[in-house]
Amino acid sequence: MDIQAVILPLTFVEAGPLDLNQASAAELEKLPGIGPVLARRIVEWRETHGPFRSVQDLLKVPGIGPKTLEKILDRITVGSPP
Repeated sequence: MDIQAVILPLTFVEAGPLDLNQASAAELEKLPGIGPVLARRIVEWRETHGPFRSVQDLLKVPGIGPKTLEKILDRITVGSPP
């Protein structure tokens, strides 16, 4: 019995949605439409205001609007605070 496998680089493996309460700025930058400035703002907002309670809270971060949120909605989640 022959078994064939395809080995993909780690970058091709989906890790699941990114937790806004756990993600580093570097991880957030990998989301579409989130560059270094917005990633830092997300982390700073979380540090100042506490953990995100829902993904909709992301709209409270300066520079994040409905269009940006819509682009990343299926790639983010809000888990338990760290």
